[in-house]
Amino acid sequence: MHTLNALESFIATWLVHNKDALPGIEFDPQWPSLCYRDQNLKSGDMTSWQPQKQTSPSDIFTRLGAALETDIHPDITAYYTSYWSNHLSAVAPAGDLVLLQVWNEEDMERLRANLIGHCVTKIKQKQPLSLFFACTEPDDGILTLRNDDGTIWLEYPGKKPVKQIADNLPAFLSQLKPR
Repeated sequence: MHTLNALESFIATWLVHNKDALPGIEFDPQWPSLCYRDQNLKSGDMTSWQPQKQTSPSDIFTRLGAALETDIHPDITAYYTSYWSNHLSAVAPAGDLVLLQVWNEEDMERLRANLIGHCVTKIKQKQPLSLFFACTEPDDGILTLRNDDGTIWLEYPGKKPVKQIADNLPAFLSQLKPR
């Protein structure tokens, strides 16, 4: 299974799980997104949101790879460039987590900056390059994709990877349940 298929499958399950009560968010015209279910609101009005497929490809991972002087693993590229969404709560066999997502183009640029910072730390610590995509709850761990082989790892900021969680991102996403 490919990352896009696994992510689409999880999002479809997440939407069914939340069909009676999509999550709410304050509308912010300065933070636009296709995810807002109602676009005709005033600032601060509550509205629901849901993930929306991205229609134009982002070059964020080409630019990220250029900044880091390496190719970025295609699984993480597919993961972040397929949908616009707020973060998605999920349950994995090992516990609760939040899948990090991007809300709009500006959020994509913030993600790029944060990924660069994470990768620079990894390089300084002489650890394998990894890219984060989820946070564990309640222990503040991060789930990362190791860039050289696509394996999924549990890490804690500033420390060596703790434990391999899955062989690849599609396998990991396939085991999740919405929360």
